[in-house]
Amino acid sequence: MPDLPTPQDPTEAALFSECWDAVLSYADLCTSGSLTAHQLATEAFTRGMREVRAAGNSPARGPGRRPGRLPVIPELLTAVRNTAADWEAHGQGHKLDPDLRLWLNSEKAARYTGPPLQRPVALRALRDLQDADALLLWLADVEALPLPTVARRLGLDPATVAEELDQVRTVFRDRCRRAHLDSPMDAQCRSYARLLDAVTRSPAADTPGDLSRHLATCVQCAEAAACLRLHGGGLPAALAGGVVGWGGLAYLERRRRAAEVRLGAGGPAPAETGAPEEGAGRSRALRGALIATAVLLSALALGVSMMPFGGSGGDEAVARDGGQPVAAPARTRTGGPSPSPSRSHSATPSASPSSHRPERRTTEPEPQGTSSATTGGSGGTTAPDTTCRVAYDLVNQWSDGFQATVTVTTDEPLTDWRVGWSFRDGQQVGQMWDATVHQSGSRVTATAAEYNRTVAARSTLAFGFLSSRQDRNRTPRDFTLNGRPCAVR
Repeated sequence: MPDLPTPQDPTEAALFSECWDAVLSYADLCTSGSLTAHQLATEAFTRGMREVRAAGNSPARGPGRRPGRLPVIPELLTAVRNTAADWEAHGQGHKLDPDLRLWLNSEKAARYTGPPLQRPVALRALRDLQDADALLLWLADVEALPLPTVARRLGLDPATVAEELDQVRTVFRDRCRRAHLDSPMDAQCRSYARLLDAVTRSPAADTPGDLSRHLATCVQCAEAAACLRLHGGGLPAALAGGVVGWGGLAYLERRRRAAEVRLGAGGPAPAETGAPEEGAGRSRALRGALIATAVLLSALALGVSMMPFGGSGGDEAVARDGGQPVAAPARTRTGGPSPSPSRSHSATPSASPSSHRPERRTTEPEPQGTSSATTGGSGGTTAPDTTCRVAYDLVNQWSDGFQATVTVTTDEPLTDWRVGWSFRDGQQVGQMWDATVHQSGSRVTATAAEYNRTVAARSTLAFGFLSSRQDRNRTPRDFTLNGRPCAVR
């Protein structure tokens, strides 16, 4: 197993410290054990930093276009995914999560390495942003760093960073719209392109019925809609799912939870590195400090972020520490993804966010997201004998339709699953991802896909769907997992 690369200067040392925890968090999602996760993270980090150095990726705000590339953290996450693909191709697939192996051999994975115009809209749009704009968007919306921290990290004015972030989101939306128009699409999709752009610009805009029906059946346009709709808190999930791919929403949830832990513990803000001493021992000292810091931060952040979502909250987090969101949280959020992100996987076609954070971004997360259930229905009460908990998140809704995610935390291991519930207001599911849907009257049953049947104990499963609705849209009731009742959070 290769050693971590040695930082070349104080700036790179700070970058290593910032990125290692993110890489290890995603590697843990991709593997079947902590030792294997560390091996994958080390190989991917070494590989990714070599590519970053070769590209001379040093964000700088200013005019002018540059070759399309990602900010350092998503570039390293891509390296994790690519390293996992290499493991699968060279006989080491047994070290990976079984669901990831299925995904790597599917058409979904091929989108990330296939023809550029067929890659996810969010991925293409992020690559098309200026370096510093892309980094600002990623740090704030996916890594869930507080805006003052982001401002300090990028050398921005804390008083105006929120306004600047809004401007970057608007530019990102424009890039997504252009990427969608450039994508190969049939005549029907193209005929809806302008209307889709119009109705996603304003939260007050009503979605025509024919467009709603189209979005319920067209994954490509539904994915674009999630990227174009800046309101509603779904952008972080769309971004994480579109750029990271498999496990993107679970990663989003982990990062949000890790950020919350650091803030709650008064934990480390990004290090301000001072000038180190000159000399041959400098790089070794920096490297040693980096690794020590990374291990400590990872133990804290990963320990808490991998708690099962159904846990007791802050107290349990502290206990596990002592001893990883689409995706998101913001807790309306699922965080998108998932609780024990340790194994929440879902590659939502339309980045279904999972949540929204009350303040700046309360936002989203992660098929993969754990979050608190959206209010508005008669939620169930936690029964002492239940072995599962459900978070139902209303991602977005319009005049005659809506998008939602369902995240289930199970206390018992599963080799297959089906989740059922009853709608209360005549809703009809039109499209579902990460599960197969069957509806009879008001009763809906979501059955596991081939690639996500297995769920570890105290982990989560998640899926999303688009549905029609009439006047009301209350939270469903009578949730079950494999026929047994679940508590609603």
